[in-house]
Amino acid sequence: MIVCAVPVKDLVNAKQRLIKALAPDERMALARAMLRDVLRAAAAARLDALWVITRDDEVSAIVRALGAKVLGEPENRGHTAAVALAQQHAARAGAQVFLTIPGDVPLVTAEEIQALAAAAARPASAVFTPSRSRLGTNGVALAPPTVMPLEFGEPSFDNHLAVARQRGLKPEVLALPGLGVDIDCPEDLPVLLAEGAATESRRLLARWDVGARLAATAIQR
Repeated sequence: MIVCAVPVKDLVNAKQRLIKALAPDERMALARAMLRDVLRAAAAARLDALWVITRDDEVSAIVRALGAKVLGEPENRGHTAAVALAQQHAARAGAQVFLTIPGDVPLVTAEEIQALAAAAARPASAVFTPSRSRLGTNGVALAPPTVMPLEFGEPSFDNHLAVARQRGLKPEVLALPGLGVDIDCPEDLPVLLAEGAATESRRLLARWDVGARLAATAIQR
């Protein structure tokens, strides 16, 4: 059994670092679109289970509409705690492989998710996909699910490699171009505009003419 878990905090507070580029309603709309892009890719990867860890009712509705399962949490304790909850749940469910990716990587593809899962086919595996900056960790595949703890937040990528080695594992690095792009700050938006033609998220930015807005802001500087 292969499980993929996606932690998502409440939409009201989503994408605060985009505040200089997008209005509050735009940030929420983009967060929704990115989540749908991620869940569509994960569903197309045809793993055994797709879970979203959240306490947000609107997120839960989106998840169920796309055929995924909601793992509720009583409070928003952050990315690390949500993933830990999913790891324990996966272990109890008898999963052999546990994947986790964030909800703000709209360029991820089904093929990339399948590649991440396949890389953890052997026991005692720890596979990590770095963010483009190689500071964050955008993808993890573990076999078994609780073979090591995970802690997110830069510089989580190097930290995860170090923890894996401390536990006697041989961590594998799997660079995946789509999964490596998390949309977190204004500087990430041109990447989504340039590379995300097939995504709902990119279509949303294009409709808002975000490219022209970013260019105007740059000129003003």
